[in-house]
Amino acid sequence: MKTVDEEAAGRFRSERQRARFLLAYEAAFAALWPRPWTETDVDGRFGTTHVHRCGAAAGVPIVLLHGASSNAVQWYPFLTVLGAHHPIIALDTLGDPGRSVGRRPIHDPADSAAWLDETLGALGVSRAHLIGHSYGGWLVLNQARHAPDRLASVVALDPGGLEKVGARFIWLMYLNGMAGLAPAPLRRRLARRLDNPVLLVPELRKVLLSGARTFRTRRPAPIPLSDEDLRAIRTPTLVLVGQRSPLLHPARARARVGLIPHGRAEILSGVGHGPGFQHGDDVNNRLLAFLGSVQDDVPAA
Repeated sequence: MKTVDEEAAGRFRSERQRARFLLAYEAAFAALWPRPWTETDVDGRFGTTHVHRCGAAAGVPIVLLHGASSNAVQWYPFLTVLGAHHPIIALDTLGDPGRSVGRRPIHDPADSAAWLDETLGALGVSRAHLIGHSYGGWLVLNQARHAPDRLASVVALDPGGLEKVGARFIWLMYLNGMAGLAPAPLRRRLARRLDNPVLLVPELRKVLLSGARTFRTRRPAPIPLSDEDLRAIRTPTLVLVGQRSPLLHPARARARVGLIPHGRAEILSGVGHGPGFQHGDDVNNRLLAFLGSVQDDVPAA
């Protein structure tokens, strides 16, 4: 029987549904991730975090944090390019459907930062570049605010944390979920109308839909950082905002990022909420240029 804390930390609705989800999860990794990669689990105060590692053998690692209700499989468009230059560590965030198992709820931004700092410490990482998408973008900005000591830089891709999540974004996410159930010909048209190329990747679509059906998500809301929070961030920061983002107002987001002393924002023409899925080569090149500009004078452990 699960404890009260485990119930509040996010869980699968049943062991049978967990097994069904994992079939889709493993199939998506097998189809989409470049080989080889390794997997491990890290135990901590908040639960067991599942970790995928690939890429270069040496250098300052890139730690990848996925969007809400997703998992590490979503990073496949970035791995070959970024992994040629850096070790890659991709986490399944606690509270979302994946192989991580929460045992204690993460209630607030400070808890989120404590979980990630503890996980990096357990992995022997003393210095890292963090890259996060959407909710993961909020996590990396939150980390730079609350626990920056291990950070060489942070990159947030169309992130939460700069504005309150609006009804339009929530409604569009609902429509995208419904579109994922549509027949293939209609789904192709909806992918264009909804600006969502994920609908055209069957393995990823299947694992996301399976997670939505089988998992009770529990995690802190991406509370917007205040102006004071942004001014307090000292980590070099890059924010990439989709020109057609349903989450952010691009000009407003760029102005807020300007409050970060070493921060800059770039608006991606023709991109919605999916930098990397849309204009992938351009996004990867921007990431490599930014990471190359950061002075990593403290080596990774």
